[in-house]
Amino acid sequence: MTETNNSSMQVDAGLVRQLAELLDDTRLTEIEVQDGDRRIRVVRNIAIPAPAAPTPVAAPAAAAPAAAPAPAPAGDHPGTIKSPMVGTVYMSSAPGVKAFIGVGTEVAAGDTLLIVEAMKVMNPILSPRAGKVTQILVENNQPVEFDQPLVVVE
Repeated sequence: MTETNNSSMQVDAGLVRQLAELLDDTRLTEIEVQDGDRRIRVVRNIAIPAPAAPTPVAAPAAAAPAAAPAPAPAGDHPGTIKSPMVGTVYMSSAPGVKAFIGVGTEVAAGDTLLIVEAMKVMNPILSPRAGKVTQILVENNQPVEFDQPLVVVE
């Protein structure tokens, strides 16, 4: 009996098809999975139309009063909980069931805030701290990217 040492990676075409379908279903542009030494990355190139040239606008006759500084983006807020993965957000455990949270909801550390589905696995996103939900930055069934701000808990 002879052994052959084939160091080339065997590509699982079914997995690649599943990943491509996941890109289509979630409208994402890229997904990557790793299993041990095997890593598969699927990228969809999307043509982005060039922006139209801005139309010149006449300067206002009088200066407007100074506006208040804009609040810091939610992603910079210390209470922001971000997505640990690429997937689809679900605000409740099943369709037609009350959402886990709403703006103003008091949560304890470890409470489920929402679910991110990734590759048919439901991943509960837990609150790392007790506090009050002040912002919900995503909608039910919305695709999300890794590190995308989801919720702010103060």
